[in-house]
Amino acid sequence: MTSVSYENAATAALSSSAPRILQSMLALDDFEDAARRGIPRPIFGYINGGAETNASLRDNRAVWDELQFIPRTLVDTGGRSPATTLMGKQYDLPFGIPPMGGTAMACADGDVALAHAAARNNIPMVVSGAALTSLERVKQEGKTAWFQAYLPGEDDVIKQLLERVEKAGYDTLVMTVDVQVLANRENNVRTGFSTPLRPSLRLAWDMGIRPRWCLSMLQHTLKYGMPHFENMGPRVPMISALNRQAGRRDRLSWPHVELIRRLWKGKFVLKGILDPQDAARARDAGVDGIIVSNHGGRQLDGAVSPLRMLPGVKANAGNMAVMMDSGIRRGTDVLKALALGADFVFIGRPFLYAISIGAEHGAQHVINLLRSELMTDMALVGVNSPKEMKPELLLDLRSYNWQAAGVKKY
Repeated sequence: MTSVSYENAATAALSSSAPRILQSMLALDDFEDAARRGIPRPIFGYINGGAETNASLRDNRAVWDELQFIPRTLVDTGGRSPATTLMGKQYDLPFGIPPMGGTAMACADGDVALAHAAARNNIPMVVSGAALTSLERVKQEGKTAWFQAYLPGEDDVIKQLLERVEKAGYDTLVMTVDVQVLANRENNVRTGFSTPLRPSLRLAWDMGIRPRWCLSMLQHTLKYGMPHFENMGPRVPMISALNRQAGRRDRLSWPHVELIRRLWKGKFVLKGILDPQDAARARDAGVDGIIVSNHGGRQLDGAVSPLRMLPGVKANAGNMAVMMDSGIRRGTDVLKALALGADFVFIGRPFLYAISIGAEHGAQHVINLLRSELMTDMALVGVNSPKEMKPELLLDLRSYNWQAAGVKKY
């Protein structure tokens, strides 16, 4: 296990090793405005937006304020460590990088940059099925072991992809289950985003006024060729009049989960579970882990925040690993999720904002900030490891009986 030094988050941000552009980033929320200025409007809109009215996107953040800590004092936390174990593997931190499609639009070699940062810090990074970098190249250069698939309800297509993923050396397969069809993402239309990107005068203008982004994309294209969607069947250029062929994902169902479990010998994870009954069914199907997620508010608008469903899902999970994503921005958010039953969490958009600013250095800066916050927050809460986070350390403002406060005997 890699040893981790501790320093205050603000001090970490001012470290001499951080590129100049990152030195003003003191928390994960700070990356968003810088990314807005640095990447073309359609691409920022795609990353930043949710579905329809953004109701789920907003609640994914608001829900954290409903929980407050009940810290334990006079606890010796001098030996605290954020390291944890997940599905039999030890990681240095209780968070990882989730699958994010089109990462290379934010940063020319973004998938590889994220994989390098994850490997350096001994945390998992999940390669997206919608990546613009081939799963083979990310595996070779970044040493990641997790791959996420968008699969149709077609046995032959499923078998072909599983063979490819296994041949590339991945040992953990994450299947996303909440993208039966693409959502109504009105933000994409308003900002001019489409998949694949279609050439237009507006797109050319948005790119041209951001020379740093434009130059990095040009250099990457000259070296590797035109970016393509690499991992979802036929290769389709990012800038094209063609549409991606996603297959019949609306036909994907539990018998396909059982088929994959029979064929796939590695760890098998379902991403997009919210219903405790679905968690129980995944458990009975032999799934190794689930990610409680509403796709970052990008699919069904009005879908419940994962944090609200976490305790119920955990109760039905049995021996499965329970992970979650959506809306996590602080070390305190990580600890709250762990207290409510998560074994691990994933953090998405801040990593995309960060690599758009500083490539691999940006991803490292996000990890440094969160590590420092976790070390501080664990001491202040009074725990020495992620496993010590329990529901008793939280107060839910929605259900707390203020009249009974102080009556309970300990």
